[in-house]
Amino acid sequence: MIARLRHWLHRRRHPLRYAHLGPLLHTQALRRDELLAKQQRDLADIVEFAAAHTPYYAETLAPLLQGSRFDPNALPILKKNDVIRRLNDLLADTADRSHAKVGHTGGSTGKPLAFWYDNAKHELMRAGMMRSYRLSGWRPGQKILNFWGARQDVAPDGVFGAQLGDLIAAEHTISAFEYTEEKLVEWARFIQRYRPVLLQGYASVLAEIAHAVIENRLAMPKTLLGVYSTAEVLTDEQRQRMQQAFGCKVFNQYGSREIPNIACECRLGRMHVFTDMVYLESVPLENENRLLVTSLTNRLMPMIRYDIGDSGRLLDGACGCGLPFPLMEMDLCRQNDLVRTPSGKTVHPSYFNRLLYGQTQIRQYQWVQRDLDQLELNLVTPQPLGSETLASLEASIRRDVDVLTALKVNYLDDIPRTVSGKHRFVIGLGAAHPGHR
Repeated sequence: MIARLRHWLHRRRHPLRYAHLGPLLHTQALRRDELLAKQQRDLADIVEFAAAHTPYYAETLAPLLQGSRFDPNALPILKKNDVIRRLNDLLADTADRSHAKVGHTGGSTGKPLAFWYDNAKHELMRAGMMRSYRLSGWRPGQKILNFWGARQDVAPDGVFGAQLGDLIAAEHTISAFEYTEEKLVEWARFIQRYRPVLLQGYASVLAEIAHAVIENRLAMPKTLLGVYSTAEVLTDEQRQRMQQAFGCKVFNQYGSREIPNIACECRLGRMHVFTDMVYLESVPLENENRLLVTSLTNRLMPMIRYDIGDSGRLLDGACGCGLPFPLMEMDLCRQNDLVRTPSGKTVHPSYFNRLLYGQTQIRQYQWVQRDLDQLELNLVTPQPLGSETLASLEASIRRDVDVLTALKVNYLDDIPRTVSGKHRFVIGLGAAHPGHR
């Protein structure tokens, strides 16, 4: 009864979100051939729109569009550097600039990136998340508890910002960018009291909470239907630990700030690509199967064949779950390290990511923890950071990480990739709690 009332109130509070959710649920009831035909129409529409309404794509796409047909494989790839250099030229001339906002992300490649968004994109993103949640059996009005590692998302105007409407949405968010062993136990006990239906958060944070649950033999509520892992690589060990601790299935999600809702696991553990929201390709680039993603819904800032910085491949065949969406699998990506301090505090990598927001002159960066009280920042940039910027970085680190932490900045020509070919933007000491190995 209470859940139904919350659902009714939530629909009244967020009509645009539910207006998006209805068509998304209708799409997933289509046959596979109908779904893929719709995707091709949506792809042609967004390409035509981008060429007609953005300066960037007027230059790069228009010359390639001949007649009513085009070859998607012949379209240019959008690189992160292109987004950084041509951000204003990617904003559509149909956009209401008074409502357009600039978001930031560091991404899995360690390159600071800005992008345009507005309330319509935000509400569509949230509708897509709701559709993913329903794969667990969750229904609107049932409680969700988020453990989020990015501070800007839990600010009042962020994705999971605290609002009076949280009571209506039955959704609560805990800022988890840093924590101690004591805090992990405290959060586990909050789960017991709050009795959510879903948990959602960064893979590393959820795995740490799961460890605290197991070590302290804390019984989790029977209300839990699923754990939604996002923002990072989900390892097999993390998945097993979460399922043991929380007693429910773990659902891996894939998306980004600039293009959310790319794919999600079903109840059978297979990753489905949401082809009504994206056109996803796996292309051999730089000795890996690079994922290129086109947003089919973003007419504020079209992103076509965007090199998101991750790798993976598309799979043939259907899934026994009954969803018509095609399948994919991820390669190793977004593998970040936690930074630990002498006082026993753990700081999530997203904290260091956030420190460089807006510094779009930086071509690449990497934070390296050399010792418990020593951090190095490797930068590839045309010019050194200004003295005020450096002073602000050092002050933030000493305030939020540890007062004794020393920062050294190195200016490099290139930052080497790992053996697996990925760029790690935060490298910790690799220390683990007993039993974490």
